[in-house]
Amino acid sequence: MKIKIFSFLLLTSMFVACNKEKLEPIPQTSLTEELSFKDETSVIQLVNGMYAGLKSGQMYAGRYQVYQDVRGEEFLNRTNNAVTAWLTWLHNLTASANEVQSFWSSAYNTINRANVLIDGVANAPISAASKAQYIAEAKFVRATSYFMLLQLYARPYTDGAGNKPGVILRLTPQTTFGDNDKARATVAQVYEQIIKDLNEAEADLPANYTTATLRVTRAHKATAIALKSRVYLNMGLWGNVITEGNKLVPNAAPFTSPLASANSLNPSVTNVYTSYTNSEVILSMPFTALNTPGTQNGLGWYYNPGPNGGGEFGLNTTNGIVANAGWRAQDARRGFITVVSGVSYLTKWPGPNNAADWNPVIRYAEVMLNLSEALARNAQGTSVDARALAILNAIRKRSDPTIADFAPATKDELVNLILTERRIELLGEGFRTSDITRTGSSFPAKGTVSAIAPAANQYVWPISIAELLVNKLCEQNTGY
Repeated sequence: MKIKIFSFLLLTSMFVACNKEKLEPIPQTSLTEELSFKDETSVIQLVNGMYAGLKSGQMYAGRYQVYQDVRGEEFLNRTNNAVTAWLTWLHNLTASANEVQSFWSSAYNTINRANVLIDGVANAPISAASKAQYIAEAKFVRATSYFMLLQLYARPYTDGAGNKPGVILRLTPQTTFGDNDKARATVAQVYEQIIKDLNEAEADLPANYTTATLRVTRAHKATAIALKSRVYLNMGLWGNVITEGNKLVPNAAPFTSPLASANSLNPSVTNVYTSYTNSEVILSMPFTALNTPGTQNGLGWYYNPGPNGGGEFGLNTTNGIVANAGWRAQDARRGFITVVSGVSYLTKWPGPNNAADWNPVIRYAEVMLNLSEALARNAQGTSVDARALAILNAIRKRSDPTIADFAPATKDELVNLILTERRIELLGEGFRTSDITRTGSSFPAKGTVSAIAPAANQYVWPISIAELLVNKLCEQNTGY
C-alpha cells in the first residue's frame, strides 16, 4: 500500500518563478506505509525531514530572517537583485513575486510534513513515549511555521484583537490531489491554534537531550516556552508573556533558566555566533560545508561583504540602529560591523557564504527581552518595573560592561529603551518587521524608499497567486 503525499503547493509549482533554490532536491512525495512508519529509525528520518523543511532556504536557512529585517530601516539594498529581496526592501511586492510565492509554498510544505507525522506516527510500532515526543515536535514545527506566515501575510493581532483575515489553517495531511478550497481563518484563530500546539508540545517534549547538539537543534520544553513568550509578545498579552518568561528567567541575577536545559546568557556575545551549542542558544538551524543553505539563501550571503558573501545589504548609517548615539563604540556588538569601501556591513555570520554557520532561531537573550518588555508595559501607571530594568541592564552590560546602568524616569522611557535594545541585540536575526507591526508603527523611510503607514496596502504581503489560482475560497489582502 502506498501513501501519496501531495501538497496543494506542488500543484501550483508551475507558477512559482524560477530561481536557484529550485535546483535543490525536492522532498519525496510518495512513501510506502511500511517504509515511512515501520520502526523508530524510519520515524526519526521523517522527524529530521520535518526540521529540514523548517531550515529550508525560504525559511530559517535565512530568507525569512532577511525578509523580516530588510522591510525595516536597518539595511540598505546595494544590488537591485530581484532574486535577493530587493522588492521586499522596496515594499513593492505583488502576488506573483518570487518571495511571496516561494515562502508561502515552503511554509505550507513544512506544515504538511508536520501533519503527516502527527497523523502517521499514531499507529507506528514504537513506544508511547516516542510517539508523544515526535507528535509534540511536529506541533512545535507547525506552530513555528504558522507564526512565520502571520508575520508576513496578515495584519498584526493588535489591529482589531485578531479579527482581520489570517492565513489558511490546514491541520490534517494532504495526501491526495484536491481539497484546496479553504477560507482564511482570522488572525485570532490562527494564534489560538499556535498556542494550543505549543501548550501541548510543552507537555510532551523532553526536558533536555543527551547531547548539546540535539539540545539546540531539536525542540524541548524550554523551546516551546520560549516561542510562546514571542507569540504572546506579538499579541500584546503582557501577562501571558510574563507567565511564560517566568518559567525560564529567574527573578534576579544570575539569569540562568531553572529548567533542565539550563539556558543562560553567554558571557561573550561574540561566542554566541561561533560556539553553536552554547547555553544561550535555545534553537538554531545547523549548517556545514556539506549542508549549506544555498548561496542566495544564507544570512552570510546577504550581509557579509565579499569574498565571504554577496554584500546584498549594507547597514543604514543614516536612520538605522547603527546610527544610534546610545550604542557606544565600546559595545562588543559593534564588533559585528565591518566597513569596506565606506559601506558598513553586518558580519555576525563569519563563515564563507554562511556555509558553516548555524542560524539562531531562539536565544535566551530574546526571551529575557520579551519578559523585560512585558514587565515594563504591565507596570501600574507610569512606574518603572525594577525587574524589567534589571534584565535590560544585564543584556546591555553583557556587551558593554563599563556603561552606567540605565535609569529611566518613567514606564514609557523604559519601554523605549527596551525596544532600542532589541534593535541592537537582535539585529539581522529576523525581528524588525514584527517589532514594527505589533506596535502599530510605520515602516520608516530609508534611502529612496518612503515610509509605509499601518493603513497602507504594502504593510503586509499579498497572498500568493499560486494559492489563489487553486483555492476559490481564499481571499486576497485588501488593495492587491
